[in-house]
Amino acid sequence: MGDPSIRWSRAHNLLEKYFSGATMNYRQMIALFIPILIDQAFVMGLNLINTAMISSAGVAAVSAVNMVDSLNIFLLSVFIAVATGGTVVVAQYKGNGNELKVSQATAGAVSSVSALALAIALIGIVFHGPLLSLLFGSAEAEVMNHARTYLIGSCISFVGIAIVEAVCGALRGVGSTRASLMLSLIMNLLYVLLNFVFINGLDMGVLGMTLSVNIARYGGAACALYYLFKMDVNLKVRVRELFEVKWEMFKKILFIGFPFATEQMFFNGGKILTQIFIVGMGTYAIAVNAICSALAGAMQIPANALSLTIITVVGMCIGSGNIDEARKFTKSFLVLASMSFVLMGLIILPLFHPLISLFDPPAEIVDEIFWVLLINTLAQIPLWAIGFITPSALRAAGDAKFTSMVSMLSMWLFRVVLGYVLGVTLGWGVLGVWIAMDCEWAVRGVIFMKRFYGKKWLQHRII
Repeated sequence: MGDPSIRWSRAHNLLEKYFSGATMNYRQMIALFIPILIDQAFVMGLNLINTAMISSAGVAAVSAVNMVDSLNIFLLSVFIAVATGGTVVVAQYKGNGNELKVSQATAGAVSSVSALALAIALIGIVFHGPLLSLLFGSAEAEVMNHARTYLIGSCISFVGIAIVEAVCGALRGVGSTRASLMLSLIMNLLYVLLNFVFINGLDMGVLGMTLSVNIARYGGAACALYYLFKMDVNLKVRVRELFEVKWEMFKKILFIGFPFATEQMFFNGGKILTQIFIVGMGTYAIAVNAICSALAGAMQIPANALSLTIITVVGMCIGSGNIDEARKFTKSFLVLASMSFVLMGLIILPLFHPLISLFDPPAEIVDEIFWVLLINTLAQIPLWAIGFITPSALRAAGDAKFTSMVSMLSMWLFRVVLGYVLGVTLGWGVLGVWIAMDCEWAVRGVIFMKRFYGKKWLQHRII
């Protein structure tokens, strides 16, 4: 097996070479990454558990939750994108050493994200009927009834999760990922516990899930605000700062957040269109997509954590003026993310049947689920990192408009159009829609890598 001290020395030298520099070292990056990884693992794992629990209410309930969640992601992504703008600004001020501006950026992020979430929630509640009819009108009546309940309840919870996301984003920006992890765990563990009580214990189905999500998100928001004002020692935000209008800070946050929010609207709007394709294929197709999405999401846990970590890492590098390290660390994260998909594939694919049994799917769709998952697993290894890690790094440097434009165009020109051709016109079904998604990753990844190896992404200044 070899001398452990020699193995550690080799690992240490590799980590020093690829993950250490003047801005930060590999130990600091690991300290950033591990809490985010645990957070992502818990969130995804809890989503799997929640999907499995709602499965006990029947295929119609699973289909309704999956349909509405595609719309929820569209709506949530808008203010979560603005929260990401807050993370970038906070990280750059942290790298620059300006503590006062760190505090002001945090307050501005919480205020703007909360106000935006309230506006989106009101729109969702008032227009829930037309939205569901327009997007999912071909769904069965039972599915639509469940969807109506879940959409209204989800919209009510938006301000709660907006506060949590804004506070956690600011904490990640200064490297306080442990605190961000604890807040996320409180909210998500409470969600699962309440789902177990309301769905499995009281047999309340979709209504029970709706109650759970509201109690959990507002409970998490209360904890986030308490931590921000009473316990935090890095951000130093005072209550009155949340109500002070600082337009210069709002502009900086929106400079990153608004293009990203626009991107997310178009990106997730495209995903809703593909969801509409799938709804037209029938309830079984919706279930196949829901289960594959849950399992594919589990494979993306480490890579998603790296994507969030690179925002803080590159943001601090840019804030301190260390461009070479921003490039070096991005390359290292790209390789690491691709390696993570190899590892996750080797873990999840052999456990396919035990995992699939959690969802209790009809026997007729098990083979289709396997083939969709296998093809997507192989595609993720070379394509996901260049399609998602790279734009996170570009965005952290302030190159928000370009990344957003590319993401929007690639989504609509490839995932939506090609998804319709393969899935509907050629009759490949859900598999065709997923193959189109993999093709879109390849296109955007090539464009982002070309941008990364140029100099234009480094010509933006936020602070």
